[in-house]
This record gives sequence, C-alpha cells and structure tokens, in this order.
Amino acid sequence: MHHHPELSHLRLRLARLPNLVFAIAAGLPWALLILLAAGLVYAGAARAEEPAVCDGVSLVGKLSATAPEKLASARDEAAATPNGQGRLWKIEKDGREPSWLFGTMHVTDPRVTRMPDAARTAFDTADTVVIETIDILDPVKAQAALLTNPELTMFTDGSTLTSRLSPEDASLVEAELSRRGIPLALVSRMKPWMIAGMVAMPACELARKADGVEFLDIKIASDAKAQGKQLLGLESIGEQMTAMADLPIEFHMRGLVETIKLADLMPDIMATMTELYLDGEIALIMPVILAAGPEDAGAVTGDDLDGYAEFEERIVTLRNHVMADRAGPILEKGNAFIAVGALHLPGEKGLVSLLSDAGYTVSPVR
Repeated sequence: MHHHPELSHLRLRLARLPNLVFAIAAGLPWALLILLAAGLVYAGAARAEEPAVCDGVSLVGKLSATAPEKLASARDEAAATPNGQGRLWKIEKDGREPSWLFGTMHVTDPRVTRMPDAARTAFDTADTVVIETIDILDPVKAQAALLTNPELTMFTDGSTLTSRLSPEDASLVEAELSRRGIPLALVSRMKPWMIAGMVAMPACELARKADGVEFLDIKIASDAKAQGKQLLGLESIGEQMTAMADLPIEFHMRGLVETIKLADLMPDIMATMTELYLDGEIALIMPVILAAGPEDAGAVTGDDLDGYAEFEERIVTLRNHVMADRAGPILEKGNAFIAVGALHLPGEKGLVSLLSDAGYTVSPVR
C-alpha cells in the first residue's frame, strides 16, 4: 500500500472501500473461516443456485474503454509504490543460501494455484516452506481456537447484528443474505467482518472451497508436507483474528454495509485481482479497484479516515513487521520458501522493504 506523509486521493478513496476487499487478497484465511462459520449453509439449497464458473470481468478493460484517465492515474499510483511489481523475490545475504519470498492470493482459481515455473523451482529446492499460518491445515484445531475465544468472531454481550444497525441498513443486510440463501437468524451473532467475508467472496469461489478445492496457500503447504519439507507459520489464526477484532466495531459495521452495496461488483473485483496478480502487477490491484468503484459512495468522514488509518496500521503494517521479525531466524538458516499474501509485499512498509532494511538483498525474479 502507499505510505506518503499526506493523505493522498487513494487514501481518501480507501476510507470508503470495504476493508474486506483488501483483507481477502492480503492475507487473512477467509476461506477457512467462512467454511467454519457457514459450512451448513452451503450444503443446503443455496448451493444448487451457485454458478460453477466465475463470471467476473476484469475492471482494467472496463476502465480502458470508459475512463482511460482513471486507469492512467491508477497506473501512476502503482508506479510510485516501491516494490510494486513481481510475485517472486530472491532473498540473499553473504554466507547463507538464498531464500525466496512469494506473494500468494487466497483463492482456488487453477490459474493461481499453478505456480509460475520459477516459483515452483524455488519451492522444490527449498528445505523449509513458510506460510502465514499453519493453523489453516487443521480446521478442527482452528475451530477449537475460535471457540476458546468466542468474542473474536461472535457478539458475546447479548447484542446482535441487527440491534447494532439502523433499520435501513439491517434490511439491506437481511436482503443480501436472503438472496444468498443464508438466514439472518443463523448469523445474527457473528461479528460483521465474518458476514462481510461471505458476501465479498464470489459464489463460484465459495462453491469450490465448499467442495474441498485447496486455495494456493493450502496447496503450497500440502505439497511441502508431501515432499517432507519443514513447514512453518509466521502467525497463529488467533493472532489474525485478534487483529480484526481489535478494530472498532463501528468500522466493521460500516464495512459490512459498504461491502453489501458493492456485492454485485465483487465477481469483477475478484477477476481484477486475479488478472493483475497473474501479471505481477501487485501494486496496481487496489488503485484499479478504487478507480472503478462507484463515485456516489458518499462523503468521506473523519470517522472513515480514522477507521481506515487504524485498519492499515493494524491489519497491514503491524502484521508486516511481525512477519518480517519471525522470518528473520528462518532466513538466517537459508534455503527457505516463504509464501504470504501478495499485498503484504509492496510499499515502504511492505515485506520486501522490511527485509531489505534488515540487511538482506531482495530482488525480483522476472
């Protein structure tokens, strides 16, 4: 992301964007959580109506045809972002075997789960494979962790989703859930970001995950185990959930409502993320989505800016520092393949910059 001293136009627009759009691509294991939270739902009638294929269309083409100046502006934003291009990075330091940093996308799209040749070679030769959290490999353990700390994912004070929403927003949420075959009563005590995750994920992606198709990070971990490699994680699922739960509930409520207002655009947003990810244009993902978003989202308030600033700090920056710190001892041993959400890589406070600051030579592999 961008870290200029002033609040740029992008930062202002981001304040209106549902945080889930970023988080889905950036790193939290939504796929696991959604299935834990709503596996029963997708086993029912709703599943029958879900399309088997993802029918989203990349917003890059749309912008090119209808608003080329917006696309040009988005490209300028991306070009100004340090380390904004490339999915695979080589990490070198004197006296140690090189290691690798690979940006992932947490989806089941076969174009994504098939790693580029250079990344596959780096993976095959590595002794150690590292993903964000190995808790995603054991749903039973993950569910137990969430049940031990129910306040991370559920309202435990007697309130419900609708009791915290205006009547207008409550009916909006109920209508969208109903459209997806999810009874409000089933999820009324879930924290809003859990529900927003269900809404933000295109139905085809949910259907593939419900059918057991592995998303990229799990596939990398499964392959590592099959090849007898050491498999490590940089975070626990509890830490990831705490990061979300630490943000003000009002911010999450606004995020849910905004996500639902953008629900019809979500397949296109996912298609855009996927196309740009495959092209290695990581820093272009958010500017393009923002450029193509609705102009009538309303005025940006102080609360929006404060909420986004807190989100960026807690979900992105702090986690980047944690990942970089915990990667340190692993990189000192050398010959590691580290795979994390691609949006954690670019920017002045991204992983590539943080590892460079720590004394490593980090270079893109074209």
